[in-house]
Amino acid sequence: MLKAHNSSAILAVRDLDRARAFYADTLGLELMGRQGDDPLIFRTGDTRLAVYVSEFAGTNQANAVVWGVGDDLEAIVADLRGKGVVFERYDFEGATFADGIHRFGDFRAAWFKDPDGNILHLNSG
Repeated sequence: MLKAHNSSAILAVRDLDRARAFYADTLGLELMGRQGDDPLIFRTGDTRLAVYVSEFAGTNQANAVVWGVGDDLEAIVADLRGKGVVFERYDFEGATFADGIHRFGDFRAAWFKDPDGNILHLNSG
């Protein structure tokens, strides 16, 4: 039923201006526009990320968005760290952690939060 239809991510934030600055300026996503007063729509690869205001922003304790960035992971993490993004460190059995990146053999992953606490995930997959 849904396999032939595209999907997109949607994130709750508390402040659209702050979210616009983070997603456009810090992460480099293209702001495509907005629908009415809300939400902001960003292009990310061939998909879209919608950002809307909610009192429940940042309450999710799991990944909200994931980007598979392949071999660009280290360069992207370094660039974001240079812009002040702080990467999360999690204790995963068998993983190592250095320079914001968790390594699980050949698979690498990094997690960080947006200004509202939404967990964003980059990986080499």
